[in-house]
Amino acid sequence: MPFGEVVCGAPGSGKSTYCYGKYQLFNALKRPIAVVNLDPANDNIPYPCAIDISSLITLEDVMETHGLGPNGGMLYCMEYLEANLDWLEERLKELGPEAYVLFDLPGQVELSTNHDSVKNITQKLVKGGFRLAAVHLCDAHYITDASKYVSVLLLSLRAMLHLELPHINVLSKMDLLSQYGELDFNLDFYTEVQDLTYLENTLNGSLPPKYAALNMAMISLIEDFSLVGFETLAVEDKNSMLHLMRVLDRANGYVFVPPPDAPLPPGTIDESKAPSSVRPNMVGLFSSAAGPMQAFGSNVRDVQERWIDYRDIYDAHEKKEWRKEGETLRDEAARSKSGNDKPPSKIRERKSKQ
Repeated sequence: MPFGEVVCGAPGSGKSTYCYGKYQLFNALKRPIAVVNLDPANDNIPYPCAIDISSLITLEDVMETHGLGPNGGMLYCMEYLEANLDWLEERLKELGPEAYVLFDLPGQVELSTNHDSVKNITQKLVKGGFRLAAVHLCDAHYITDASKYVSVLLLSLRAMLHLELPHINVLSKMDLLSQYGELDFNLDFYTEVQDLTYLENTLNGSLPPKYAALNMAMISLIEDFSLVGFETLAVEDKNSMLHLMRVLDRANGYVFVPPPDAPLPPGTIDESKAPSSVRPNMVGLFSSAAGPMQAFGSNVRDVQERWIDYRDIYDAHEKKEWRKEGETLRDEAARSKSGNDKPPSKIRERKSKQ
């Protein structure tokens, strides 16, 4: 069985957009990928869907047949999928052992925080050989308000404890963050979940005094677990997508997988045709895979400069580079069309004397 991601998050957090962006990125990198839609109410799927739950069950049919509302019908659909998991497993086998699978979940947060069906499905897939990591998307604008930020922390913590998978929390739509005003602290305060007691005055100022003790209890709960942290994401930015791809490759173990034609360790059985999740590795990658990332965007201070402090400057620079790249491609296309692959010479010929 291959590697994959379980993409979850609240409605509007950008799950389907992220799946489509990752599908385009992997195609550009020539990495195999397949996207599985597990949202029976998703009628507008932006990405090419390898497996669609609507061919098994739809939310509209459940609501009409059983007289359920949208939330109850969604829970019924997930329970139905769990009871008919063989339907999903058969179609996953058809994708091949090298496919990287994205599972696009519905937006109901109780599916990843309270209800057991999604958890049971992922656990059965893991037992069957899948190496999965959970990607929990949260809209970045929540960090502009202290009470919303604490609620997102609690939601992320609950999802981490419930799903029991390697877990990456992501602040999505970073490119839109500047529209919601200035932050009270630097971005690393929110991504690294630093000393939350600094939020006490803001929380107590926005809520009645009787909630002061509750605010501190929630902050203490989050800090006692010390599990939650965030990566950042702007889907349309290549560097942001590449950074998150590397983070998730670490989380699910894909970074440790050698290519099929890599030399085998001495004395091992030839398993070059085995699935990537069980292929032996000759080179110890732990030092490089577990070390700090050095690419642009891996440091949250770079992200703050790009999307908050100096966004206009970066946007102008990118447009200039895109224009240069477009002119270069246009010149190459013109030369290939004329049959002259050599670049035009900048040296002028000397005029012959009359």
